[in-house]
Amino acid sequence: MTREQNKFISNERKLAFSDVYLVPQFSSINSRRSVNVTEEFTFKNGHSWEGTPIIASNMDYIGTLEMASSLQNFKICTAVSKFVSPEDWISYIESGLDMEYAFPTFGLDNKNYITDYLNHISDSTGHTAKIIVLDVPNGYIDSFASLISDLKVLIPDITIFAGNVVTPEGVELLANAGVDGVKLGIGSGSVCTTSIETGVGYPQLSAILDCADTAKNNNVVLISDGGISESGDLGKAFVAGTDFIMIGGILAGHTEGGAPTITENDTEYRLYYGMSSEEAMNTHYDGIAEYRTAEGISKLVKDKGPVANTIKQLLGGLRSSCTYLNCQNIAELTSKGQFIKI
Repeated sequence: MTREQNKFISNERKLAFSDVYLVPQFSSINSRRSVNVTEEFTFKNGHSWEGTPIIASNMDYIGTLEMASSLQNFKICTAVSKFVSPEDWISYIESGLDMEYAFPTFGLDNKNYITDYLNHISDSTGHTAKIIVLDVPNGYIDSFASLISDLKVLIPDITIFAGNVVTPEGVELLANAGVDGVKLGIGSGSVCTTSIETGVGYPQLSAILDCADTAKNNNVVLISDGGISESGDLGKAFVAGTDFIMIGGILAGHTEGGAPTITENDTEYRLYYGMSSEEAMNTHYDGIAEYRTAEGISKLVKDKGPVANTIKQLLGGLRSSCTYLNCQNIAELTSKGQFIKI
């Protein structure tokens, strides 16, 4: 084996969503109206869930409780920022927030902190989290797998989505630790610079294609996190084999995100930044530690008003993808859809 062969895991070119189109097929579906964009899942731990398998990312100005309150009207989920206090959760739950679609998020936190946080919300409201998200930039580290294993013992009835990883080996690692869903994506976010700063990453479409069978064989759902810039990317991700899709940048700039508005040339903008950016570090950690670098950027996006308008456009595009591929629902996209490289 040559050195080149030894250094590459595959001779195949890896693909992003922008590298492919979906191929249209003869369709008996005459109207987008007849397409069902909700799905039912029974996770590894036995928990059943029904809804639209899209999750708003746990980012500042995206994963807010106000966003969750709006998106639940579409049965769309929100991974709520880990910087939201339990008291704010309690206030929103008492006002009608549905825990079926709102997921508390944690990082590489102490297991007792996580259980105390969840118990405080449950004891105060009578509502228990159904799904939690464990989100770290590098899901391959040993301490993360240990945290998952410990939590599955402490809170076995709660479904755990965790990541991020981008390879079949990473999916197996987290599945063996006990997760119910694996979050997939490194370097594909619109305000993520991990691949630039570290050289590490994996094009998102190929990450799904390469990991989907491993997820299925290990009885875990796959959550594609990153790379969605247009409504058409949703259909591509489902065809590739993901079960859920996490979206961030496409939800930036909406009222429910609560980002401050900035007026330039008579146009209103809202701030949006990556959670490893300098802005995020300054906001939550008193700056960038000496031993690390920022792996995200910030930018201004035009104010988009209420998020419902964007959601209707995204779901309209997804329904249209289904009609082109003769799919009555999202679940059929994986079995029926095919790509061409462009």
